[in-house]
Amino acid sequence: MTTGVAVLGSTGSIGQSTLDVVSRHSDRFHVVALSARNSVEKIYEQCVRFSPQTVAMSDEAAAGVLDHRIRRAGLDIEVLSGEQGIRSIACGSAESIVNGIVGAAGLQPVITAARAGKRQLIANKEPLVMLGEYIVQIAREHGSLLLPVDSEHNAIFQCLPRTGTFESLGSPRITNEMGVRKILLTGSGGPFRTIDLDTISEVTPEQAIAHPNWDMGKKISVDSATMMNKALELIEVCCLFGVGHRQVEIVVHPQSIIHSMVEYLDGSVIAQMGRPDMRIPIANALGWPERIESGVDAPAFSEIAGLDFARPDPVRFPSLRLAREVAEQGGTAPAVMNAANEVAVDAFLNYRIRFDELVPMVEAAMENASLDDQVDLERSLKADREARAFCQSMLQKRTTTFRSD
Repeated sequence: MTTGVAVLGSTGSIGQSTLDVVSRHSDRFHVVALSARNSVEKIYEQCVRFSPQTVAMSDEAAAGVLDHRIRRAGLDIEVLSGEQGIRSIACGSAESIVNGIVGAAGLQPVITAARAGKRQLIANKEPLVMLGEYIVQIAREHGSLLLPVDSEHNAIFQCLPRTGTFESLGSPRITNEMGVRKILLTGSGGPFRTIDLDTISEVTPEQAIAHPNWDMGKKISVDSATMMNKALELIEVCCLFGVGHRQVEIVVHPQSIIHSMVEYLDGSVIAQMGRPDMRIPIANALGWPERIESGVDAPAFSEIAGLDFARPDPVRFPSLRLAREVAEQGGTAPAVMNAANEVAVDAFLNYRIRFDELVPMVEAAMENASLDDQVDLERSLKADREARAFCQSMLQKRTTTFRSD
């Protein structure tokens, strides 16, 4: 009997990588449901190939177009629309839910799947940044297994002791009793790790999304360029593994071969290594606790010239200082940071702000926010809305765009 898998965000890079891994194990998995925002052509091709029972499009007009194509092709697939359609998939018949929806839009499906007791493979960091402790608590109460797919968090997961630790992932507490001293969170430093800071304001969206190692979506590629992805991951690490931010060290590792490390009290450091390909953590989470084929070869160590490590430059990457301040504040501060960053990245990709204005916009939103020490769904969503509104008001006051020739 095969395991039913639902892939949320199936037309994005995570979704496509997940379907590649699933297709290699038809004896173990079958696709029950797919979702996307508005990529009709891509998801239609996936429907023809994988024959899911249900597909959902958050864009209702796109759902109508897809439904017409599916009916015309004689496919027996139910088409749902809007946020409710995606939430229906999250609590539907699939045993495993892969959440690859970019940004805060993935929050409600994660909560819905947790309440339904699903095994969740969480690839999008934003829900755990916004409302991590709340999600973890729901997962505990309803028996939902949270498995990290984000490459760094999956690497940490692989480097930690297994026995007695992850029967209900989302609740491990990293203490001295487990022998863990700290977690080392690695990041490539993105495409501008060595660029002259005097020219950083001239960086274009095209340059920012050209990551030197990873093939990722536009939003996360920009986050990598500012290292805001590491800022978000720092908060996610604290949530998933129960550590304080002072127990997490961020290390620049340009080659992206070591995806993160765990340092133990005896001086040992265990690292997870692999090629920069998201099919590796996806396969690890899909097959856990077993190992399954991912379609990716191991690194050819004899061909690797070297592995370099460095402390991140705080001037070049101010997002990392901001992350520690936000982690210290807790409450609704992470939701504000995440929301403001989403608006800022979208504005940059649309040439409305410069690259060097990304983090300052987030900082301005943090300074403006009325933060709440307590956090729950209502408070987090309110903080999210207010931060977005503030950033939009900043953008409306601007008259200059920065489109390149």
